[in-house]
Amino acid sequence: MTVTLRWGAATDVGRVRHNNEDSLVAEPPVFAVADGMGGRARADEAGRLAAEAFARLAGDDGPTTEAVLDAVTRANDAILAASRTAGSGNGMGTTLVGLVLVEETGGQRWCAVNIGDSRLYRWAGGQLEQLTVDHSEIQELVDAGIVGEAQRSVHPRRNVVTRALGTLPAPVADCWLLHPVPGERFVLCSDGLTGHLDDAEIGEFLAGEATPDGAANRLVAAAVEAGGRDNVTVVVVDVDGTAHVEVDPGASTNPRGADGVM
Repeated sequence: MTVTLRWGAATDVGRVRHNNEDSLVAEPPVFAVADGMGGRARADEAGRLAAEAFARLAGDDGPTTEAVLDAVTRANDAILAASRTAGSGNGMGTTLVGLVLVEETGGQRWCAVNIGDSRLYRWAGGQLEQLTVDHSEIQELVDAGIVGEAQRSVHPRRNVVTRALGTLPAPVADCWLLHPVPGERFVLCSDGLTGHLDDAEIGEFLAGEATPDGAANRLVAAAVEAGGRDNVTVVVVDVDGTAHVEVDPGASTNPRGADGVM
């Protein structure tokens, strides 16, 4: 099996914040976005430490799902250690969304992980699908039917995450294994993007840009133009449409947590 990737990335501090607390990794086969949590001390360092833990996977000879989950653990440990060293009473925290092409029995698979409300989308066949589920209070309220989807962007609890790196006990990452499909496109992003653009708007930009670099830059620019109230970071990954991909129908594409691969 040969999987050929193209990718692009962009980030912007936005119009309100003074520092960019987002970090990203775009070192194939490893891609990730970490959003240092506002209101926490040294949020930018927390995001950087999470990104560094994932970047080290790029040096592995064929990373595995286990190695990806180990990187999540290492990131959490590193953030906790940095918080103790800094004597930060409020702690340090960050969200994380990652996408890694891993070696599994039967061939290569995408391993997707997330903690917090940074998102992973898949664009294929002209349709946009959000693969991750936000770990946030507003998502829980929407799921419970207490708050309508239309109220999500204006609700006062919309920015409160329920899982983050830099916590004890360590957070459980959601994890998916996905078959690579020629022609598909993935978007990893911080909530600085989704706070300003809805899924329909994101899909329009993806449809209108042939290159992943162009798509990433246009999405970030649009979010900043729409208000830029937060840092905005986007990584776009394309699977080459000419790639030959063998599909094992027995492989799981469901999210897995403590009862699965953890």
